Amino acid sequence: MKYANTTGTRGITSLVFKIVHNSIRGLNSQRNGKGCLVITFCLLFYSTYSNSRAGSKIAPLVKKVYAKVDSNKIDLGKYILGVQLNGEAKAIPLSLICYYHMLCDTVGGKPIMFTYCVLCRSARAFSTIINGKAETFRLKGVANGNAVFEDESTRSTWQQETGEAINGALKGKVLDEIPSEQMTLRAWIALHPTTLILQDEKDPYDSLALTHLDRGDDERIEGDSASWEPKSWIIGVVVEGKSKAYDWLQLKKKRIICDDIGMIPIAIMLDDDTMSFHAFRRDAAGDTAAVFTWNERKKAFSDIKTRSIWSGTGECLHGILKGARLIPLPCYQEYWDSWKKFHPETDIMN
Repeated sequence: MKYANTTGTRGITSLVFKIVHNSIRGLNSQRNGKGCLVITFCLLFYSTYSNSRAGSKIAPLVKKVYAKVDSNKIDLGKYILGVQLNGEAKAIPLSLICYYHMLCDTVGGKPIMFTYCVLCRSARAFSTIINGKAETFRLKGVANGNAVFEDESTRSTWQQETGEAINGALKGKVLDEIPSEQMTLRAWIALHPTTLILQDEKDPYDSLALTHLDRGDDERIEGDSASWEPKSWIIGVVVEGKSKAYDWLQLKKKRIICDDIGMIPIAIMLDDDTMSFHAFRRDAAGDTAAVFTWNERKKAFSDIKTRSIWSGTGECLHGILKGARLIPLPCYQEYWDSWKKFHPETDIMN
């Protein structure tokens, strides 16, 4: 397995990502070949430069300062990756994970690795326990167009998208994925009011203007402007070993998508901020699968059968089912080419 070593210094990392970011913006707006050439050149240069400096790497974030909601200084509109375990909830800004490539910490007493691949726009969280021991990881580089990590003990190489060891003594072993959610900090706090939030006095990505990680305005990068292009955003859902991809642009337009994956009825809901998304089983509120619609007048979701009103986080707010909660499902936002590469048998909903 060939992979590019991407452990360069902060300066070159920031420079390359800034150029790539601006090129993507130009490519999205002009749809021409120049952007592709610039991006390709930057990535090739980055790999060559990094390989020549294999001994250097971005130092991991050692000092982690968390704050409760009442003392938090992180913008509430920022995207975060959140994990809740054993009664403890933690939120990590995606921009911080991007810069350090991964962040390792504990949640509810369990060692966790928070990851985000900027090439795929894929967020995942994994347990770092291997064979009963908490392992240490570092960024290794890129393989299959996706970030890979190396464990300290065996030097095995692990794919960020899947958590699978693709090289080394542990090849074939898969890290346990930890349920995580990608959403705005505001939406996460609404679900977990006692959450701890990782702080940083200066966001290392501020100068790169990666607005798709920071706020919900119309300038946020959303990849290709058309659906089902390589860099189009999709929502991927996995249920009982079956996967399906849904068009992000359709979800933004409809606010709710009801479908079935295999024999499981599912619903994907978009929160009020139009950035936070959730997937649920539709059969969790009764014996039959509920069909949901967006109620524009009430600015909420309603199920057709009982006319109950539901929040975008799966809680029934009003009606005969008040207090009921839909069962959440794993769902991910990333580029279409990344999703289909690692889920080659995925179905799609046009």
